[in-house]
Amino acid sequence: VQLQASGGGFVQAGGSLRLSCAASGRTFSSYTMGWFRQAPGKEREFVAAISRDGVSTLYPDSVKGRFTISRDNAKNTVFLQMNSLKLEDTAVYYCAARSTLLISTIAGSYPYWGQGTLVTVSS
Repeated sequence: VQLQASGGGFVQAGGSLRLSCAASGRTFSSYTMGWFRQAPGKEREFVAAISRDGVSTLYPDSVKGRFTISRDNAKNTVFLQMNSLKLEDTAVYYCAARSTLLISTIAGSYPYWGQGTLVTVSS
C-alpha cells in the first residue's frame, strides 16, 4: 500500500487542523492505521491508531481529548482531526499502515509509511 499525507500547515495555538492520508490499492480496509509525529531533534512518537473497521482507537495522554482519528474505507482515507493545538504539537506528521488485526503504538511494527506533512503551531 502507498500512503500520501496532506493537510499540514501553519496554525496558531488553540487552533485546529485536519490531516488526511490517502491510500492506494483496493484493500485499505484490511490495514490498521496509525499517525505518528517527529519533532526536530526528537524521536518519532505515536499519536493515534485506528482499527480496520474504525471502531477501536488509541491515543497517548498527550493528545487524548484533543485529537481524533477516523477513517473512510470507501475513500481509502484516514484522518486526524487536531483541535486545541499547542506549541509542542509542532512536528512532521506521518501516517502508517500495517496489515494486522491489532492496532499498535509501536512505529517499528508499521511497514508502510507516508511521506509526512509538516504542522507548525505558533504562539
